[in-house]
Amino acid sequence: MHIFVTGATGFIGNAIVTELISAGHRVTGLVRSDAAVEKLAHLGASAHRGDLNDLDSLRKGAEGADAVIHTAFNHDFSTYHDNCEMDRRVIAALGTALSGSDRPLLVTSGIGILAAGRLLTEDMAPATGSHAHPRAASEQAAVALLDKGVNAGIIRLPPSVHGAGDHGFVPMLINLARQKGVAAHVGDGGNRWPAVHRLDAARLYRLAVEKARAGARWHGVADGGVPFRDITAIIARRLNLPQVSTDGAAAAAHFGWIGGFTAMDVPASADYTRAELGWNPVEAGLLTDMDSDAYFPPA
Repeated sequence: MHIFVTGATGFIGNAIVTELISAGHRVTGLVRSDAAVEKLAHLGASAHRGDLNDLDSLRKGAEGADAVIHTAFNHDFSTYHDNCEMDRRVIAALGTALSGSDRPLLVTSGIGILAAGRLLTEDMAPATGSHAHPRAASEQAAVALLDKGVNAGIIRLPPSVHGAGDHGFVPMLINLARQKGVAAHVGDGGNRWPAVHRLDAARLYRLAVEKARAGARWHGVADGGVPFRDITAIIARRLNLPQVSTDGAAAAAHFGWIGGFTAMDVPASADYTRAELGWNPVEAGLLTDMDSDAYFPPA
């Protein structure tokens, strides 16, 4: 297939492009810069100029493809709600180009938008109305496309998609520990984070686009629920810092804007995804992967 990928040069998108090309697909990636064009060319992919604010460029990119994988998202959390609504518009624009065909559109969402504190499975839908998570806009947009004849599906990713080059929550926690002089968790640290290696996630995207089913929801989960205190224990040991518990106002002051994420208890299953797609994660788990020089470079 000829597959149009947004976020093609990002941490996850780069791995997806490589995986797709290695499986014999032809890839065109959405890019904004000359450097990104060169990066895609090095991978063997073509480039399509545009960005998330240019909906016409998105439609044109999707029109010439057999399938679309949408991973791009503005992760500036100071404008998070606006970014989620932008994603709604982006998905609608991509869907316009695919309407009335069987050409798949894979939309990226997050495990964390589901109700916390219980095992989260693929059949669960996010809350709606006043209780809706802002990022649920992405899934709402994908579902709305089904009535327009779009073969739309959803991949939910966990809080940690890890691997070399990670710039997500785990590196943020490591940097925060360096700054504060402690590796902290909320309460007893028993809240659980699912996780997946970026290369395993890339294989999931490939399988999902190859075996696309309208309305499907897939979970990119390899580690079903890593206790947060186990993450901070590694940080404490590798940085030779104390591991401490914090709560309430002290936790809010310590973690700042990422505090809500550090307290998330979102254990998740990917049993249906594995059985339906034949997806079998083979890369290192989160704790093994982060307990390495990739996350803690030698001085």
